[in-house]
Amino acid sequence: MDFRFSEEEEAFRQEVLDFLKKELTSKGMSVLTLWEGETEEEWEFAREFTKKLGKKGWLALWWPREYGGLGGSDVQYLIFNEEMAYYRAPRVDVAGTGIIGPTIMVHGTEEQKKRFLVPTARGEIIWCQGYTEPGAGSDSAAIQTRAVDDGDDYIINGQKVFTSLAHHSDYCYLTTRTDPNAPKHKGLSYFLVDLKSPGITMRPLINMLGAHSFNEIYLDEVRVPKANMLGKKNEAWKIMMATLNFERGTLASMAGQARRALDELIACAKEMRHNGQPLAQDPMVRHKLAELAIEVQVARLLTYRVIWMQGKRLFPSYEASLAKTFGDELNFRIARIGMDILGLYGQLAKGSKWAPLAGWTASAYQGTLGSLFAGGTPEIQRNVISNIGLGLPRR
Repeated sequence: MDFRFSEEEEAFRQEVLDFLKKELTSKGMSVLTLWEGETEEEWEFAREFTKKLGKKGWLALWWPREYGGLGGSDVQYLIFNEEMAYYRAPRVDVAGTGIIGPTIMVHGTEEQKKRFLVPTARGEIIWCQGYTEPGAGSDSAAIQTRAVDDGDDYIINGQKVFTSLAHHSDYCYLTTRTDPNAPKHKGLSYFLVDLKSPGITMRPLINMLGAHSFNEIYLDEVRVPKANMLGKKNEAWKIMMATLNFERGTLASMAGQARRALDELIACAKEMRHNGQPLAQDPMVRHKLAELAIEVQVARLLTYRVIWMQGKRLFPSYEASLAKTFGDELNFRIARIGMDILGLYGQLAKGSKWAPLAGWTASAYQGTLGSLFAGGTPEIQRNVISNIGLGLPRR
C-alpha cells in the first residue's frame, strides 16, 4: 500500500504553501477560532483573505466548475484544508463550502444551485447553522421551531441557540417542524434563511474566553419564500443527516491543527529550562510528546481514510465519527499535556510577556474542551461507531 501523494498533489501542496507564506501577515497569523474573540480589523482581514482563496477556486476546489469550483480531487481538498489549518490561516467559509454547499449540490433545485453555490464558493456568502435549540441539542429531532404554510411563503417562529458566527453571517440553514402531529423524526423541513429578513433578532452568547462566537437567534413571524425550502416538505431528517456527515467530513483541519500544536510544543520543550536543563531532557516530557506524535499520525490516517472513501463516492458514516472523535479529543489532549509540561506558565493568557507560545496553551485548553461537542457530542459519535461500525444493538 502506497501512502505517498502523487507528484501533482505534492506540487499543489507547494502552491498552497507558497501562497500562504506570501499572503499571511502578522494579522493573518492571529488565529480566528471559536475559542477567542476577534477585533473588527481581524475579522475584515479574515473575510478578505477568504475571498482571495475563493477567487483562486480553492475554497470549493472539488466542486464542479459550473458551481465555482475547479473540478479538483478530494485529496487536493484534503491537502488544502490540512495546510490551511497548520498555518492557522483565517477563513470564514467552512459552513458554506464544507457543509451546506455540498448539501445543496445533492438536495437542492437547479435554481438554488445557481443562486447559492457560486457566491458561496467565492466566499461572498457566509453561512451559519441553525439546528440547536434550547431543548434540542444532540437530539436534533426534538426541535420545536415552527414553519406554517402561507401562500408563497412559510412563516417561521421559534428560537435557535449556539449558532456559530451568526452575527457575521448572511444566511442560516435551519430546520423547522412543519407537521407537529408527525413522529419527531418526521414532519421536519429544511430552509435557507436570509438573516436580513424582518423578524430576526440575535443575542450574543459570550464564552468562557470572553469571545462573542455564538448567538441566540429569535424568529418572530419570519417570512421565508417556498423557493428557499431545501428538499421536500417534511423530509428534512435525511438532509440533516447528510449535512452532519459533510460536517464531520471536514476533518483535515483537526489533524492540521494537532500537527501544528505539537510542533510548537516540541520546540518550546527544547527551549524552556527547568533547574537549568531543557524541559525536553525530562523523560516524562519526552514520553508524553512521543505519545502525542504517534496519535497525530493516527489522526491523519483516520482522516485520509474518510477522504479516500469520499473520493471513491462511498458514504463514510462511522468512519467520519471515528476520525472526528479521535481528532477532537487529540487536540484537547495536546492542550492538556501542554499545560502539564509548562506548569503554571501554561496558565498565562495571551498578552502576558511571560506566556509561552503567546498564551496558546491556556486558550486551547479551554477552547478545545468546548469543541468536543460541536457537530455531535463524543457520546453521540460513539453511539454511531458502536451501532453502525461494530454492529452492536441499541440500548
